[in-house]
Amino acid sequence: MTEAVPKRLRGIAGSPGVIVGRALVIDRRRVTVPRRHIAPEEAPVEVQRLRSAIAAARGQLEAIRQRLPTEANEHALILDAHLLMLDDHLLTEQTEEIITTEHVNAEWALRRTVEKIKDLFDRADDEYFRERRTDIDFVGERVLRQLMGAPSDIRPREADGPVVLVAHELSPADTAALARSAVVGFVTDVGSSTSHTAIMARALSLPAVVGAADATKYIATGDLVVVDGLRGEVYLQPDGGIVAAAEERGRRYGAFVRGLEGNRDSPCMTRCGTRVSLRANIELPAEATVAMDHGADGIGLYRTEFLYVDRREPPGEDEQYEVYRHIVETVSPKLVTLRTFDIGGDKFSTAFRLPREMNPALGLRAVRLALRERDVFRTQLRAMLRAAKHGNVRIMVPMISAMFELRESRHELNLAREELRARGIEVPTVPFGIMVETPSAVMLSDLLAKECDFFSIGTNDLIQYSLAIDRGNEHVAHLSRPLDPSIVRSLARVSDAAREKGIPCALCGAMAGVLLAVPALLGLGIMELSVEPTAVPEIKAVVARIDLAEARDVMRRAMSMATADEVEALLEETYGTRFADLTSAGQQTGTDEAG
Repeated sequence: MTEAVPKRLRGIAGSPGVIVGRALVIDRRRVTVPRRHIAPEEAPVEVQRLRSAIAAARGQLEAIRQRLPTEANEHALILDAHLLMLDDHLLTEQTEEIITTEHVNAEWALRRTVEKIKDLFDRADDEYFRERRTDIDFVGERVLRQLMGAPSDIRPREADGPVVLVAHELSPADTAALARSAVVGFVTDVGSSTSHTAIMARALSLPAVVGAADATKYIATGDLVVVDGLRGEVYLQPDGGIVAAAEERGRRYGAFVRGLEGNRDSPCMTRCGTRVSLRANIELPAEATVAMDHGADGIGLYRTEFLYVDRREPPGEDEQYEVYRHIVETVSPKLVTLRTFDIGGDKFSTAFRLPREMNPALGLRAVRLALRERDVFRTQLRAMLRAAKHGNVRIMVPMISAMFELRESRHELNLAREELRARGIEVPTVPFGIMVETPSAVMLSDLLAKECDFFSIGTNDLIQYSLAIDRGNEHVAHLSRPLDPSIVRSLARVSDAAREKGIPCALCGAMAGVLLAVPALLGLGIMELSVEPTAVPEIKAVVARIDLAEARDVMRRAMSMATADEVEALLEETYGTRFADLTSAGQQTGTDEAG
């Protein structure tokens, strides 16, 4: 019996927009690696083959980078990271060692090295570090294709109309190569909305649906398809009515985006005229410019972990200082919040020699690692203090769970300042705050507020630890709901403690980017939000539709509710119609993915 072809595939909204086009299905699955043993005297030849393949891969990436349009230049750092991986000792030296000591061909040695490096990152339950695992896979695959003479780049053929690329998976470089081509969007079998591929697609304004399982199974080259990057849906062989509706939705979304961009420089204000600080979360230095271009009030969270990945030793003070200074000067006079490194345990870094742990999420990580590696911690703090001379900076420490961790961290900050002063470097006094992301920090928030200058709530870990849910576990991740009553009560407690002590309370978790959660946060008194840079215009539009008195009343009612369903229903009843035209994937009220 012939299997029926579905009319619609569900996936993940990777990049917003709605387009209609003819499919071009390409095979981007991993190449099959030949495995053979070689004679010892053949090893130098295989090593040279490896080096030549790496050089060719580097040339390809550099050429793709040069072709990026101006509007995507700030995301070229993703390709720069891939270029750096080609020179990484973990990749090159280990592969050459396997060739020369175990006498195997270059392809087999490289695949083994890539798998070994990926295994190091398998412990990570943090999205940022999972992406590093995917990146090393993409880089290794590009070199393997060079070794085997297989096509590396996508070259969409000339077409009479719009082309929708359909593939099992695309790398960020594959996506960047689509710039200025006939491709108007793409669909992949696998992927996530936070992947570098999705980020690159958004930078290029290419609507995309990722994680649409079996797309390559059901879609054939030449098929007419609708790609709805707002809802995460793909329509196969749509009729005229569906096509007309999709084209109209695409036009409305384009007009909507243009309208949001027109308000880029306007302040973030509630309907009742109260100012809300709306900042951006960034991982890469180049994203600072993206944040400013989207109208952010500054940087609410700069994750510094990328400096510690794919290297054998932690970065030095001067290297870090230059990175932080660049971000601060880019954003000045607006605020930049620098977070000290949140690595260790389940967040792997090659710059630290860490023990394997039975339960890494509860192990040696973040501030615990910093207080064990105090020299490394003070090096980072010195670099941050020096960068503070160039603009408006505050520093925060992640994963505080006890008062002594806050006190010891402040002690290290004071030591770092004294060390700089001894070198003749005077630095300004900067606000020093903490991430509130553990249940113990919530319970101690009234005491912690007395000894720090600000709070920033990280909902990703707070939800995981409060609900005892592993967000990386597919069997229970759906239970991780930011509007669970226990989370709402925790947020209220932290906000009240901050207000009573007169310190700012921000929220930099992904919950700040969930449309129906925004009125909840404002109603709880959290008036500083930090979101993904590209989400800033939309959240600004949401805030403009909220009256604080109404939001406070809604949350007073929510505080008596017992289930997430009840809280979500109340917010949907109050705000659902009001937010109906804000059609991005941010409308979801489910799992908190990135905070």
